[in-house]
Amino acid sequence: MDEEAPMVGTAGRGGPQWDPEEYGRYAGERGRPFQDLVARVGAEQPRDVVDLGCGPATLTATLCQRWPAARVLGVDSSAEMLARAEDARRGGAGDRLRLERADAWDWARAHDVPGGAVDVVVANALLQWVPRQLQLLPVLLGVLRPGGWLAVQVPGNHDAASHVLLREVAGREPYAQHTTEARRREPLPGPGDYLDTLLRAGATAPDVWETTYLHLLTGADPVLRWMTGTGARPVLQALPEQLREPFLADYGAALRAAYPPGPHGTVLPFRRVFAVARRPVAG
Repeated sequence: MDEEAPMVGTAGRGGPQWDPEEYGRYAGERGRPFQDLVARVGAEQPRDVVDLGCGPATLTATLCQRWPAARVLGVDSSAEMLARAEDARRGGAGDRLRLERADAWDWARAHDVPGGAVDVVVANALLQWVPRQLQLLPVLLGVLRPGGWLAVQVPGNHDAASHVLLREVAGREPYAQHTTEARRREPLPGPGDYLDTLLRAGATAPDVWETTYLHLLTGADPVLRWMTGTGARPVLQALPEQLREPFLADYGAALRAAYPPGPHGTVLPFRRVFAVARRPVAG
């Protein structure tokens, strides 16, 4: 699941409603971090693999290819996304890909059992939507069998112009009175916070890094189209229908000034934070 600014209330309970069509508009750009994340997972023959926050499961299906003998479970809180995920399951993954609707915290608590329940947990662009996300990491480690792998990726661009302008425009009238909750944000952890949390939880040799992708987008208002599929959804959802088009016009104008098109397209810098860690073999 994606994407950017973490809004209070999130991933499963009263979180944003997702539109798979809008979300999939930049599938290639959104998929690259997933592949870069999973490439660092060293599991060779896992039995059970979970994609927590699987969205439409297009990327989840690639886990079936990576580990042909594994049972793969896609978990998401969005009924709209899981309906689309059925297409990925029918498209070739078949019975090896199962789907479950659940909130991230509820799923993790239910599977935090002695000895662990799964071998690999991937949480790609999910935790920014989850309250108390750092507190969830030790629980996710507890879900793993000894030697299991946890792989996490979160957007780290909450201070980028796209998000600063989103909060600024949403904070103006006539929008402000409707978007108070949508503009509230839990502080985003940095790479050092993930490293410290994983070490304190007993993870083995956490690998934490960050990357800034330079996405070259084309077409009219490409940054606005990117944001309406992800980070702007809580604001748009909070606005009455008659204010959504005026808001998009104001926000779009601000984005065009901040991200002017060049001769080859519009460059959208996008910072992401990654963490891969293992549960100790003997614990």
